[in-house]
Amino acid sequence: MSQGRLILSSLLVVLVLAACGKKPPPSAPPASSAASTAEASTRLATEPDGVHIEYRVSGKGDPAIVLIHGWATDANYWNAQIAPLQAKYTVVAVDLAGHGGSTKSRNVWTMEKYGEDVATVVQLIPNQKVILVGHSMGGTVALEAAHTLGNRVIGIIVVDALKSVGLPPVPAAEIQTRVAPFRTDFIGSVRKYVTAELFEKGADPLFVQKVAYDMSLEPPEVAVPSLEALLSMDFNTVLPDIQVPVFAINSDLGATDEARIRKSLPTFKSDVIPHTSHFLMMEVPDKFNPVLMRDIETIVNTGP
Repeated sequence: MSQGRLILSSLLVVLVLAACGKKPPPSAPPASSAASTAEASTRLATEPDGVHIEYRVSGKGDPAIVLIHGWATDANYWNAQIAPLQAKYTVVAVDLAGHGGSTKSRNVWTMEKYGEDVATVVQLIPNQKVILVGHSMGGTVALEAAHTLGNRVIGIIVVDALKSVGLPPVPAAEIQTRVAPFRTDFIGSVRKYVTAELFEKGADPLFVQKVAYDMSLEPPEVAVPSLEALLSMDFNTVLPDIQVPVFAINSDLGATDEARIRKSLPTFKSDVIPHTSHFLMMEVPDKFNPVLMRDIETIVNTGP
């Protein structure tokens, strides 16, 4: 089956399940990563507040590469990276609380709590050195997790994230204005936002719609306060403790002002992959994965 027909088939399943009010099963990974995800060991960690965090472990070797997804997605958004990573490293793909297979019995949805989710998982794996890889909101979560994990983290790689570091805080009134549409019409607002803001013109429309529908099915009681917390993030609470290399692999959908970011995060360095969108690790894995592997190797070779 061609890729286009496969995506169309998946989209039809999403539409039917959305009409029934159910969240669809994770989309099938590409053939190249299907075997690697099948070999993964699915495990559960329990947070102090009783939330169960689902995570998958595959591969072996040091350091462990901990994959942290973004807002309103899940660990399946890393499927195209599992195979190359697990060939050399231990790979840990985490579903944050309220996402994917993790439970949502929590009343507080903050970046700090998400960081604790990641830290709890890391504390259960034997690898003493880890590299945190976070997409979008997951990049902020990685900073929070590193703040908790201390010396076990030897580097952080973010994907289309941290572009606002060094900018003035977003005023509270503006945050409420941005979040308001998601409170009143979550599904419609998410689909509109993803389609209009997170993809460049000319992006594959079927892929755009797949992501928009995936994200719109996240529980609003999780997604809305998480978005508010993300917009309210004060990076000054975590950046002074980040001494390890922080690499970014960003799209050119929005500028990355490396000079400004380095004033607050001196270890920051970015690569920008042109003509890509917010989900570049899924959109162009053939371009993204070599950069990711190179950044990991750089951290390993220069780390303590």
